Amino acid sequence: MDWMQIIVWIAFYSSLYILMFWLVTFFEKGIYTEKRKISRFPFVTIVIPAYNEEKNIVETVNSVLSLNYPKESYEIIVVDDGSKDNTFNVINDYIKNKDTNVKLMHQSNSGKGSALNNALRKSRGEFFVCLDADSTIDKDALVKMLPHFESSNKIAVVLPLMKIRYPTTKLQKLQWCEYLLNFFYKSLMSVVDCVHVAPGPFSVYRKSVLDEVGGFAENNLTEDLEVSLKLQKKHYKLLQLLDAEVYTKAPATFKAFCKQRNRWYKGTLLNLFDYRNMIFNSKYGDFGMLQLPRVMFAGFLAIAFISLTSYRYIFKPLYRHVVNWNAINFDFSVFFRNLKFPFTWYDINYTNLFFAIVSLSLALLVINYAYRFTREKVFKHGFVSVPIYVLTYGLLAAFVWLTVFIDLARGKKQRW
Repeated sequence: MDWMQIIVWIAFYSSLYILMFWLVTFFEKGIYTEKRKISRFPFVTIVIPAYNEEKNIVETVNSVLSLNYPKESYEIIVVDDGSKDNTFNVINDYIKNKDTNVKLMHQSNSGKGSALNNALRKSRGEFFVCLDADSTIDKDALVKMLPHFESSNKIAVVLPLMKIRYPTTKLQKLQWCEYLLNFFYKSLMSVVDCVHVAPGPFSVYRKSVLDEVGGFAENNLTEDLEVSLKLQKKHYKLLQLLDAEVYTKAPATFKAFCKQRNRWYKGTLLNLFDYRNMIFNSKYGDFGMLQLPRVMFAGFLAIAFISLTSYRYIFKPLYRHVVNWNAINFDFSVFFRNLKFPFTWYDINYTNLFFAIVSLSLALLVINYAYRFTREKVFKHGFVSVPIYVLTYGLLAAFVWLTVFIDLARGKKQRW
């Protein structure tokens, strides 16, 4: 039995099914593009949890103070989560030297969920906004987001479009493409109530709903995903917009990228285990029957694919070569004299080639729509960013998933 071929078929057909589902959703229902004008200015609490962010915190606070929103109608709470650098002093000096509506809290290092909950208890706003300390926001973001809460009491969170700020390395440009594609998908998910995570940069919550579900989980690797699952479990709606923008920094090195994604993926698995009763549960509609199973099986499929691919095309041929070289006492001159590259068109696996062409064509179609609806040019960051994303992102994700399963097998734990 050719397990490699079976895995390829499973990966292709499951991916094709999911992709076609979203394309049908797009062509039948479109994405959420409704624009609303603000009619009132409710009081808003904007919380910035910070850990070792002395280089970013002032720029982040300045972006909030530049909001096109009445200064008397919002407060800013910076929570220093026991930083080991100069974050607390930097923001404290900033507050002393300026007449601002910024408050500073300090706590021993307890994690992002704890920082958010401490701020939630002291917040005065009708709406509660979380903003990562390495992110900045467009000045009109808040006035574009708040009016959408008026359309339904079931809307618990409104999310902005997140873009990578100043991508310079090839890895950051790859993530630029990834973010645009992911948030385009999330706008489609909004249409069928399938958004499963409210990211840290400028997610706007209805505070009463946050209080109802008990705030954020503490000692959780992905508290933003966990609170989203709690909201979905109570049938609240998470709405993804594409016209309100927030800008965040992306890992510039492979090591930093793997560390970030390892936490994300590991937190995803652990939270899905805690909310496993929602998976394949028709009570939660497409979210339970499609979205959660897709998220859950993505990692397992990636691990199976990269493991079998590595075995078939790397380790097995390498082992065979070592055995052959040993038979000739590693006399490589014999090897090179008999080296041949026989090839015929019959050697091509046309089934896999067909899968690859169809997948690539659909991927490029979706990427084109993602760039169009996020108002970006495909080649804004060079002609190689999109090809690099298409060719390498799956391998990068699979590698990170592999590290996640290794960590879980070893019982390795980490914190925010």
